[in-house]
Amino acid sequence: MTATPASTAGKTSGGNAAFHNFHNDFVHIEDPNERRRLALAQIDNAPFGWYHVRACVVAGVGFFTDSYDIFVVNLVTIMMGVVFWPQNKGVMPTPSDTGIKVATSGGTVLGQLGFGALADLIGRKRMYGVELIIIIIATLGQSLCSASPAMSVVGVLIFWRVIMGIGIGGDYPLSSIITSEFATTKWRGAMMSAVFAMQGFGQLGGAIVMLCLVAGFKGSLEPYQNYATCTGDCTVAVDKMWRILVGLGAVPACIALYYRLTIPETPRYTFDVLRDVERAAEDVKAYITGKHGGIPDEFRRVEALRRATQLTTPKASWGDFFRHYGKWKNGKVLLGTAGSWFVLDVAFYGLGLNSSTVLTAIGYASGSNVYQLLYNLGAGNAILTCAGAIPGYWVSVATIDTLGRKPIQLLGFISLTILFMVWGFDFFNISPNAMFAIYVLAQFFFNFGPNTTTFIVPGECFPTRYRSTSHGISAASGKIGSIIAQAAIAPQRTKGATHGATGAAANPWQDNVMKIYAFFMLLGIFLTLLIPETKRLTLEHLAGDPTNAATGVEDPMVARQHGSDRSPPA
Repeated sequence: MTATPASTAGKTSGGNAAFHNFHNDFVHIEDPNERRRLALAQIDNAPFGWYHVRACVVAGVGFFTDSYDIFVVNLVTIMMGVVFWPQNKGVMPTPSDTGIKVATSGGTVLGQLGFGALADLIGRKRMYGVELIIIIIATLGQSLCSASPAMSVVGVLIFWRVIMGIGIGGDYPLSSIITSEFATTKWRGAMMSAVFAMQGFGQLGGAIVMLCLVAGFKGSLEPYQNYATCTGDCTVAVDKMWRILVGLGAVPACIALYYRLTIPETPRYTFDVLRDVERAAEDVKAYITGKHGGIPDEFRRVEALRRATQLTTPKASWGDFFRHYGKWKNGKVLLGTAGSWFVLDVAFYGLGLNSSTVLTAIGYASGSNVYQLLYNLGAGNAILTCAGAIPGYWVSVATIDTLGRKPIQLLGFISLTILFMVWGFDFFNISPNAMFAIYVLAQFFFNFGPNTTTFIVPGECFPTRYRSTSHGISAASGKIGSIIAQAAIAPQRTKGATHGATGAAANPWQDNVMKIYAFFMLLGIFLTLLIPETKRLTLEHLAGDPTNAATGVEDPMVARQHGSDRSPPA
């Protein structure tokens, strides 16, 4: 058995241009607590640079893909109605439409809970990228699915949407906590919100691809007056369009896959959970030489494990998990993050189901032929996204580390409560222009508000050993809220409608649905009071870690090394 050189002892694998392996910078220091303190201080106090931008882009591409895939289903179901339901005047039946859309949310819940737990159990590195592979496979599966004598196209599509939802769900806790654990303390909120803000560009990207496809197949669409008369060449063109629209969602995921698969394990996970670094060092050497696995020097491994017992951070276990959250000071934080996300998504997804009403109000829901109908659909959605969603996301990026998470979330919930109350209590008297204005303002305050902060806070306020699991629980609570909104609350808007009714008469209970959304936003105000303010505090400080590097007090040596200007938090 050969001895491992001192220079490689304790090193961990991974590292690329977007994710630097900070752990290895201090591997020569034997005291594990001192090594942990220096490595984490280097991350926390590093000045913002291109390294952080690259990390945001790699994580953000996943959210671009997630948003694109979720958004385009609203366009896809319309085009699939033209192709597969000519007997229903080119309109997909409501149960099929709802099933396809809810399937994604159902799969997302499974992915958020499953990947959230796995990232804490077996590591962030091992799971990051797996969710993108699932999304890529499911996206291609959707674009190729069709009907058969034994199975309807809806059943096949629902299957692939559930699988894709599992991948999308995994991206929530993984991208959040990996960005959080690699971010500098001063700009951690901006980095995490920039990752999440890529959702806005994903929505816009879906609308732009739709417009390009409509323009490309213009000759086949223009001769047909409406969806019911779209036959022959028109049907073939629309069938190609929805498949291309779905399939292109795999392209950005493929671009980011390499960087995700080659990241190092986060230093916080290496120190606080993994603790065994010798095997990782030998595994990476075996990989370089083409072997299947490394054989570590057991003497060095035993010594490393012995030193690891000196770490002051608690070990993860089911007993520790329940003891930790059994304390009200910890349990209320999880209740606040999960509850806030739940009430948010009830109204957020419910509002999305009303986009057709707003498009009608601004004149983008009609046309003299199939080309104009589909073009206006894509253009109208692009307008709505650019008017409210994208500005809201990026105002959050600009202000989250100065105003703080909690004030922004409170401002958002208060503003949304007022907007939904106005919309609900005066629904049938609101002019089309006023309805458009309320919709845009609601989109703005969702994204400059709880839609962004509910993603950020769970990635910061929990201890490393349970951070991913807790984020997954919070995110899954939100998706359960979206399922309730889509399957239970939103359909109530047609309650009491007579057969064949149009316009406002087709949705006589819409005003009450808006009042329900206002009530959920009111609940969000009180749930926000349970979460802590995480602005410019280190992750260890937020988790109650007593070590020097974790309290938010800057290490003088690291400060001189990086020239950091961050002041200790109050």
